[in-house]
This record gives sequence, structure tokens and C-alpha cells, in this order.
Amino acid sequence: MMASECKVMERQHDITQVPSGKEVCLFLAEYGSWLLGCGATCIRLEKNMQRIAATYGKRMELTISPRHIHVSVLDDSGSDTVTTIASVKATGVSFNLNTMLSQLSWEVADRKLGFREARERLREITRSDSQNKWVVLLLVTLANASFCHLFGGDLPAMAVVGAATLAGYYLKQLLLEHRVDIRVVVLACAFVSSVLGASCHLFSLGTTPAVAIGTSILYLVPGIPFLNSFSDVLYRYYICAFSRFMDAVVLTACLSAGLCAGMALMRVGMF
Repeated sequence: MMASECKVMERQHDITQVPSGKEVCLFLAEYGSWLLGCGATCIRLEKNMQRIAATYGKRMELTISPRHIHVSVLDDSGSDTVTTIASVKATGVSFNLNTMLSQLSWEVADRKLGFREARERLREITRSDSQNKWVVLLLVTLANASFCHLFGGDLPAMAVVGAATLAGYYLKQLLLEHRVDIRVVVLACAFVSSVLGASCHLFSLGTTPAVAIGTSILYLVPGIPFLNSFSDVLYRYYICAFSRFMDAVVLTACLSAGLCAGMALMRVGMF
């Protein structure tokens, strides 16, 4: 028998085999912890997990807290109930991971992906979420320089903002690789970028030095936590919404402290 035929038969057997409630519960807990950790909204988390559970013939009850998810899986008869609690993965915001995990839920539902294959696919996704940090660094630099132009900055200001973003974001990548607290990371990067952004004012480069300073730290603004907290409020996930909002407020405060420290060091007037 050919190897390809064996694989097809194994996949067909995997599709027809119904996983136990415990297997589905553990799978959903791991799936949810990754999805919530990479920046998904609570409503997306619940819909994706409900979609997977229904495909495997189970009912699911989900409780979402800021740092844990509580998953209960029930058979249709309600006689067998399995419950587990999983800690949210501290992966940071990742649109790539978010998209691939959401696609996995649709692959399970539309293609009737077998349970074993879905579990292997989940492992592949969580292990292969590697983006080229140099490409990301370049794109963030170009994007922030473009924001400077959007807010009225001239070419010297754009060049300075590009350099400030390049240095600040590279520092952010290094600090996060060493697992430094994100609040310290934001404060340090805002300080470095604001010091470099003040070059326009210090050396009289161009005619828009204020725009250069103001936009040099835009890449640090926690827009995703703010947007997610608003989405969670709309769907009445109030605890998670408040937690995400407070995280965003704290990061904004760290950003502001780093910016003010940089401006004070460079003796740039704030008003």
C-alpha cells in the first residue's frame, strides 16, 4: 500500500473518530490561551471555540478573565462534563498568530478537520509564529515616518522620526527578547525616541521640529488594547474590558513619562 494511501486512510479514520470530552476540553483550553494572548477580542475567542466544540459534537461553557480562561465541555446528553483552567499565553499582540488560529477554527468547521490533525496543526501554528524582525523593523520605521508626514512634518522631520523609530523599536525588540517588563520597555523606548526626535529642535533641522518630537513615539501607542477594551464593552465582557483598558492606560502613562524625560533632558519646551 502506498504511503499516500495510508495517510488518506489515517485521515479518514481521524475524521470519523469522535474525541472524548477531556481531549476536546484540553485542546480548547490551549487554543483559547494562545488566541487570547495574541490580542484577540473576547467575542472572537468565544465564537471560535464554540465553532470547534460544535464540530466535535460537544457543548462548551466559557468564562474569560484577564489572565485565565475557564473551559467546561459537555456531551450533548449532559452526562459527561470536563472542566479545566488555562493561563493566558503572554505572547504579545500578533496579527499573524491571531489570523492563523482563527483560520484553524474554520478549517475544523468547514473541512471537518480530524481532531488529531487539528491538534497537530495547533502545535505547528504556535511554533511557527516567527516573523522576520528586520522586515518588521523596516516597516515600522517607514510607517512612523509616514505618520510624521501625515501630521505635517517636512522631509528633515521625517528623516529624524525614521531614525528615532529605528533606534527605539530595535531597543524594544532587544528588551522583549530578554523578557523585560513591557512597562519598562515602553518607558525606555519612548525616552530614546524622544531624545533622537528632538534633534530637529536642537540642530534647527527643517521647520517642523514639534511634529518630529510628537510623532517619534507614535509606534508605542497601545492602540490594540484600547480597541479590544471597547469591543469587550460592546459585548459585555466588562471585566476583561476594564483590565485591557487599564493596561492601555498604564502603558500610555509609561510612554508619556519617557517622552517628558527625553524632552526635559534635551531642554525642549513642553508648552
